[in-house]
Amino acid sequence: MRRGWLPLALLLACPAAGGQDRGPGPGPDEADDWTDEWSAEPAVGSPWSGFIEIAGGSRFEEDPQVGRRGTLADLRTRLERDWRVEQATASLKADGLYDAIDQEFDLVLREAALAFSPGSRIDVKAGRQVLTWGTGDLLFLNDLFPKDFVSFFAGREDEYLKAPSDTVRLTAWSDIVNLDFAWTPLFEPDDYLTGERFSFFSPAAGRLVAPEPPLGADLPTRSLDNGEFALRLFTTRRGVEYALYGYRGFFKQPSDFRDPAGPGFAPLSALGGSLRRPLAGGLWNAEVSYYFSRDDRAGADPAVPNDQLRLLSGYEREWFANFTVGFQYYLEWTGDHGELIANSPWPQFEPEERRQLATLRVSWRTRQDALRWSLFAFWSPTDHDYHLRPALTWRHSDAWTFTAGANLFGGQDLDTFFGQLEDNQNAYLRVRRHF
Repeated sequence: MRRGWLPLALLLACPAAGGQDRGPGPGPDEADDWTDEWSAEPAVGSPWSGFIEIAGGSRFEEDPQVGRRGTLADLRTRLERDWRVEQATASLKADGLYDAIDQEFDLVLREAALAFSPGSRIDVKAGRQVLTWGTGDLLFLNDLFPKDFVSFFAGREDEYLKAPSDTVRLTAWSDIVNLDFAWTPLFEPDDYLTGERFSFFSPAAGRLVAPEPPLGADLPTRSLDNGEFALRLFTTRRGVEYALYGYRGFFKQPSDFRDPAGPGFAPLSALGGSLRRPLAGGLWNAEVSYYFSRDDRAGADPAVPNDQLRLLSGYEREWFANFTVGFQYYLEWTGDHGELIANSPWPQFEPEERRQLATLRVSWRTRQDALRWSLFAFWSPTDHDYHLRPALTWRHSDAWTFTAGANLFGGQDLDTFFGQLEDNQNAYLRVRRHF
């Protein structure tokens, strides 16, 4: 979309961005009796593991709005471990982070959850966790779990593009169809552009800004009615993966500008579906989602988003040994576009009625997989802007990994999603020591 503060259906932190599907659940003959004896059993599980990482990044030129060149300056330590006691598994994944850009230390819980199976075909995982589903590669339609855009543009490891949430997830398995249900009691927004590290385009000002204080938004009232509900029905038939999705919550970035005191998050419901299947030696995927903007069904209020239809088709194949290429086409069709333009105070900055985006991923592994060359490219033929992500990763040993890369932005206009980031082009280097 054209507004820098509106959500873009981007980001997944892996080359094939599908959900974490698994096979059939435990058989009915397996025991599911619960007793108090398990609490007395000694906990067993994986040993402590993790890594230490130093990461730095810089713009090619100083952003005049932000007033500095630095984009990344992290010293990070990761510790993770699982504990198993009978039917329950506790997991912890925590990062100690000193961010020299913000000049602060933070303890970030990526995962702190308890998983258990109250029945032979039911799994429950409750607590802090990272969730993902859908079929897109760095393009999200039905995945409405929180994302970290700041990490994505700064050059952090891809896993940090997915933000954690405090969620209860229930998965039920059957021979016909499987069910995923995720309930997040307190709304979790994206980590969006605020002007602290990256400037963005403001349609109200008609220019790039880095406001002080940084852009913020009022979260929905903390109540159970304002929690997030996500549902997925999924199955595999003759090698084809099918899924249906539902969501009720809010747009994940500031999108409600009706209150003069400040922005908020507009209510959102979504329905969609996807399929993925082998085709001509590769994998083809298709996905669709319809976004219902619950507070603007007529599309006449420019202070909240209109309904949207989002479509995706993609194909990925290993064309020769260790050389993989993937393509995607994405369409974002804004409903009642004429009403939006007629009522908008800045119609010249509103999104195209049918915004299009194409992506290309190229990955080449050499030197016995120790050296990986990669490029991910976004290009919009309607917005006339782009984002290129070249990277080189060298796995020196099982312990040491070095990664160098860049985020290159450009476009004809400053009000498009990637065009607004042209002053934020940057290069980065990461060094990681696993233990």
